[in-house]
Amino acid sequence: MKFTKMHGIGNDYVYINCFQETVEDPAALAIKVSDRHFGVGSDGLILIKPSSRADFKMDMYNADGSRGEMCGNGIRCVAKYVYDYGLTDQTRISVETLGGIKDLELTVKDGKVEKVKVNMGAPKLNPRDIPADLPGESVIDNPITVNGAEYRITCVNMGNPHAVVFLDPDTDLMKGFPIQNIGPQFERHPLFPNRINTEFVKVKDRSHLEMRVWERGSGETLACGTGTCATVVAAVLNGLCDRKAQVHLLGGDLEIFWDPADDCVYMTGPAAVVFDGELV
Repeated sequence: MKFTKMHGIGNDYVYINCFQETVEDPAALAIKVSDRHFGVGSDGLILIKPSSRADFKMDMYNADGSRGEMCGNGIRCVAKYVYDYGLTDQTRISVETLGGIKDLELTVKDGKVEKVKVNMGAPKLNPRDIPADLPGESVIDNPITVNGAEYRITCVNMGNPHAVVFLDPDTDLMKGFPIQNIGPQFERHPLFPNRINTEFVKVKDRSHLEMRVWERGSGETLACGTGTCATVVAAVLNGLCDRKAQVHLLGGDLEIFWDPADDCVYMTGPAAVVFDGELV
C-alpha cells in the first residue's frame, strides 16, 4: 500500500490515496503507522477519498485509532496532495469532512501548492455543540478544576471540540509549561463526554498569540489548525485580541481571520510533503 507522509507546520499525518488503495481497518492502521518507533511516525492517519457531496472527502484518525471530525493542518495537506499528485488542476476545491464541507483556496508556486486558505466555517459556542456538560448558551471564561488547580476555559467547536485556556503573560509557555502533566487531565475531564482538545495560550499583543495544544487521542502535537482557529475566536470573545491574528505554535505560524461579515473563520498556512513510501 502506497502512502505519503505530509505535515502542516509540524502536525504530521500519513496520507493514503483511496482512489487507488483500499483500507480495510483504518483505526488499526492509524495505530500502526503513527508509532514513532515501529511505524512511519505521525499524529495519525488521513484517507483521501471520492465524495458525492464535494470534490474530495477526508477521513481522519488519531494516533490511538479514534476518529477525528476535522483537522485544519491535515486538510491543507489534502489540498496539496490532490493538486501536486494530479487529482485536480483546480485552485479552489471543496473537501467533505465529518465536521462539514470546507472550501479551500490554493496558492501555487512553480507548479506546487505552497499554502492553503481554508474556510473553517462558523464557530459553535453552545455547550451542547462542544459538547460540554455545562449550563448556558456559551462557555466563556468558565472556571474548571484540574489536578486541584483552577483554570478558566472558553469552549469553541471548530469541527472539533476545544477548550482554550489563557495563561498569565509571564508564563514560559514554549519551554517550561507542564502540558504533559495536565493535558491528559483536561482531555478526559468529566465535563467533556467526547473528550476535548485543549489549547494553552499566551497573549503577546492584540494580533499575536502563542499556543501549545494537547489533542485528544494524540497527545501534544506541534500544531493544530482547528485549535488555532478556536484560540482566536476565544481570544476575541474574551476581549484579548483582534479578529485577525497570527498564532505562533511549536511547529510554525498560522494566520487566522474571524470575518464578521459571514461569521466564518479563515485559516491560512503552509503544507509540505515529507516523503512517499510503501507499507508492506
